[in-house]
Amino acid sequence: MKQEFAMRKASRRLPSRVVVIGGSIAGMFAAAAVKDHVDAVDIVEAHHLPEGPHPRTGVPQAVHVHMLQTGGAEAIETLVPGSIDLLLAAGAHRVPVTTNMVVYSPEGWYRRWRKATHYVISASRDLTDFVVREQVLEDPRISVHTHTRAVGLLGGSGKVTGVRVRAGDGTETELDAELVIDASGRATRTPQWLGRLGITRLVKEEIDSGLVYASRVYQAPVPTRNWPVVGIQADPRSPGQSKAGAILPIEGDRWHVSLIGARGEHPTGDAEAFEPFARTLRHPLLADLLAHARPLTGVSLTHSTTNRRYRYERLPRWPEGLVVLGDSVAVFNPVYAQGISAAAQGALALRELLAQGLTTGLARRAQRAIARPIDNAWALATGQDIHSGTGTGTSKGRSPNFTDRLLHRYVSRLSLTATGSFHAATALTDVLALQAPPSSLVKPRTLLAAFLGPLAPPLDGPQFSHAERSLLDSLSSGPEQGTRQR
Repeated sequence: MKQEFAMRKASRRLPSRVVVIGGSIAGMFAAAAVKDHVDAVDIVEAHHLPEGPHPRTGVPQAVHVHMLQTGGAEAIETLVPGSIDLLLAAGAHRVPVTTNMVVYSPEGWYRRWRKATHYVISASRDLTDFVVREQVLEDPRISVHTHTRAVGLLGGSGKVTGVRVRAGDGTETELDAELVIDASGRATRTPQWLGRLGITRLVKEEIDSGLVYASRVYQAPVPTRNWPVVGIQADPRSPGQSKAGAILPIEGDRWHVSLIGARGEHPTGDAEAFEPFARTLRHPLLADLLAHARPLTGVSLTHSTTNRRYRYERLPRWPEGLVVLGDSVAVFNPVYAQGISAAAQGALALRELLAQGLTTGLARRAQRAIARPIDNAWALATGQDIHSGTGTGTSKGRSPNFTDRLLHRYVSRLSLTATGSFHAATALTDVLALQAPPSSLVKPRTLLAAFLGPLAPPLDGPQFSHAERSLLDSLSSGPEQGTRQR
């Protein structure tokens, strides 16, 4: 009996070393997820990691607005305790949903309900990355190998046993590990590596949003503490209404501003054209606010806003010892602010599985668990983007079918209802916050709410509190009419 117990205990021993490919925020989540169960974690990073809240190479999406959804913030706090408080202490904003949000949806202005059911954390991506990275790398079990590139997997189709890496001077070495986690992001080589191991039939899905982003940072003309998120959404139902924009308060009394347009009527990198483009949105609110603010940066432009996903969880074979996480699995149109949150939830699922022991099939179970939060984010992003008319063909997406159109009409109806129904608004934000699956939107009570429609009359303009209006009225120059509640 004692011998049997010892054998069972040995079989549950977790790996002595884990190799994480990529010093991305997903890589930090991965290290945080495994560090309490192993002797050492080696992070392999191809570039330099900044020592402060500064840009990191290989993160083009960092120049655009970022929010942490409630589900993501809670997952990060579980993985890296204290991170949210540190973010807030560094100037990030905890924005109650929808209490501190001024949003013009295709169906009308959303109300700022007094009872907040969720929150978002608004900060620059550089600050978020830095706070998480600094906390994770304090652990002495975690080492970072910068300017070191992973060039291949060790092992075979049944089990991955490590990584071959190449240093900056060109020398190659092998890092043995019982678990390898690919968190290298959009430049992932895992599909090619799996092919070399004889694992094929990997499905890759893409839906091109067809959008272009232009972003810059402004010095806000008002104190940003408790200042609302402001957003003007596109209305894909109306010709020429495919433009959108958002202002997020971030650290340093600054506004992070992103403007969005479909190709052909999109913003450019011309700084002189940035604010004039904002005035072409469905409502002049953003342009009126920016007229009082001072730009601090130039304009950063991004054309690559395709949703892309590798269906690793569907492969008939999956090697032991390999897990793929974060942007290496799926990337999303940035407008939905789901990428970091989905990665954090996936890392948390990995940690929960590791707590049960390293048993046969762990890697496959982990890959399937990582796919679940991605499923929710993917349904949200592609469910909207597929109706933009830009994602067509087998390589760049597909045209909406009857079911897609029916669901899109229902969500539009629910969004209309949410302009005057707290229950409908909460049902939608449950999904946006990654705290409920999209299937929750068809619960009987929510279906009834959508059938009844909004219970309050539509707002005829943006809602601002008395204190916010006083600040806006105190501004000495520039147009103000569009910023006042009508």
